[in-house]
Amino acid sequence: MMKLTKKRVVLFLLFIFPLICFLILSTGKNNFTKLPVVTKNVVDISTLDSINTFKGHTSIVCFLGNDVQAEKGGFFNLNEKIYKKFIEYNKFQMIAIYPKGKESDAKQIKKEISAFTDMVKWKFIAGSKEEIVALHSSFNSTNTLTNLYTSKVFLIDKKGDLRGRISDQDSKDGKLFGYNMNSVSELNAKLKDDVLVLFYEYYTAFKDKNKNKADRK
Repeated sequence: MMKLTKKRVVLFLLFIFPLICFLILSTGKNNFTKLPVVTKNVVDISTLDSINTFKGHTSIVCFLGNDVQAEKGGFFNLNEKIYKKFIEYNKFQMIAIYPKGKESDAKQIKKEISAFTDMVKWKFIAGSKEEIVALHSSFNSTNTLTNLYTSKVFLIDKKGDLRGRISDQDSKDGKLFGYNMNSVSELNAKLKDDVLVLFYEYYTAFKDKNKNKADRK
């Protein structure tokens, strides 16, 4: 009887327990099988730069503003906690929006960040004040731009929709549109988790699509 019990315990530890852990982790801490769309069809980044687009990519969007050096701590947080985590993921990109005329400031922050990482998926895009405001306004968030800057960063999916949370206990109206890059804990506990959930969503959709093709054959 003792041997049978031990055998069951071993089987549980080897097979069942790891599966349970995988299922818990793969659905994310926020327990979504799909990450909610909080705003559909935001203005595409191609309106600022025709060679870039949100479509077909998973994008993190940040706004550098008119005084990049004064706010650069958040961008280093974003690079360390999010960019480096997902740099190897397919079609992932970091979009940094800065005002036209601030090219030297954007170049400087890019140079400083590049000392710590490969910048291959960082994209710095200039826009006029009107273009930047229009892009940010299309997110329909309660967040506002100050000198074309905000500490919030935004998660855009492959269809060009803004993803976030519809029941966030830390948000006034319950909705989370953007993530505070000045808060390492928020980047770790929310943005990183939500990006993982989004990639898991892509994975399950891809798997289901291939399964349906196989079933038809």
